[in-house]
Amino acid sequence: MKIQPVKGTRDFYPPQMAVRNFIVDGWKASSIRNGFVEYDGPIFEHLQMYQVKSGDEIVEQLFNFTDRGGRHLAIRPEITPTLARMVNKQINALPRPIKWFSVPRLCRAERPQKGRLREFFQWNIDIIGVEDVLADAEVVYCSLDYLRSVGLTSGDVVAKISSRRLLAALLKNIGIAEDKLESLYPILDKKTRIPVEAFVEMLGKEIDSTDTVQTVLKLMDVHLVDEIPDIVKLNEEAKVSLDELIQVFAYLRTMGVEDWCRFDMSIVRGLAYYTGMVFEIHDKAGDLRAVCGGGRYDNLLSDFGGPKVTATGMGMGDAVLEILLREKGLLRDDSLDIQKLDYFVACLDADLLDKAVNITAQLREKGHASNFSYKTGALKKQMKVADSMNAAKCIILGAEFKDSKQLVVKDMQTGEQELLDAESLFKS
Repeated sequence: MKIQPVKGTRDFYPPQMAVRNFIVDGWKASSIRNGFVEYDGPIFEHLQMYQVKSGDEIVEQLFNFTDRGGRHLAIRPEITPTLARMVNKQINALPRPIKWFSVPRLCRAERPQKGRLREFFQWNIDIIGVEDVLADAEVVYCSLDYLRSVGLTSGDVVAKISSRRLLAALLKNIGIAEDKLESLYPILDKKTRIPVEAFVEMLGKEIDSTDTVQTVLKLMDVHLVDEIPDIVKLNEEAKVSLDELIQVFAYLRTMGVEDWCRFDMSIVRGLAYYTGMVFEIHDKAGDLRAVCGGGRYDNLLSDFGGPKVTATGMGMGDAVLEILLREKGLLRDDSLDIQKLDYFVACLDADLLDKAVNITAQLREKGHASNFSYKTGALKKQMKVADSMNAAKCIILGAEFKDSKQLVVKDMQTGEQELLDAESLFKS
């Protein structure tokens, strides 16, 4: 019986693994460059933990099961709840600010589509314990810093930034009850992904007043913060949150990424736990799902039984990112090294195979990536093998060097050969 991989998952053969490593290594480098340290957690957690954050409806979106002890568990669909649990556990011992990053493998029981898989990798960065919106700006900056490092420009992607706090204040100011906001946010979050008629219809089911619906539509189309007071009168809460957002943009200007960013009131982020700045990074053509998204979530730790500590962060999935990088010509399979060796030991004589194995072992002991062919043969074939393994240098063992203490070392790039003393080679 031929068994196929599960739909929405991927097999990582060496070429695909090289792509994954290219992305993940870049994520980690950007995290470290921006002062974050790495953490991780278990691949599954108690199901209740995700219900606390997202409600009972989340169960249908998870791969969940009951173990032999009768515990209801779920394979992690995200790592933020794990982060909250871990930080709460050691909250009094952890130095602040907490700047952590992780690259977990995640699973969601969703319908696979372009840029969305059931199993994927996601880069998460979080800053905990900083009230200043400078932390929000740094999360946006770090995300852009990575995208810039792989060759994307402000002409390719844009960071769309808004504020959940500002939006909540404005909505309440036009007569929408606070207990309506949680059900309204997921609808507003769909604005750019569904036809206008369908969006207006969904709003009409949640908002009784036609005039209020029209005001919401105007707010969703705002791209300049100066236009907001012309649409909705600002109360004190709205003024404070607007000032915070203006300060975020000021910090991003100081960081040198102002050209990558713009205000966009339609960025809502469907999850209710966001409390301040929210953002998403999109390809400028608008053909793909968001490359990443995040924002401030000041209540998450307390929701999981911990103290009320401020936090902000983001997540970037590998699926949409890979599509974008390929479309921009920044990721090509032929540009990635599947394997890279310092030395390949070519053995032309079967009687010298033991010597080839011994030399390879000594090179490995010294920290050099080294390999050899399991079959001896003609030099031309051996050179092809060395080239296929992307070896920097090739040590050639022929019958004339059977008892010699010197080795023929060929530079695979220049083609030049030299005789080197074996002992000096192993000392390096």
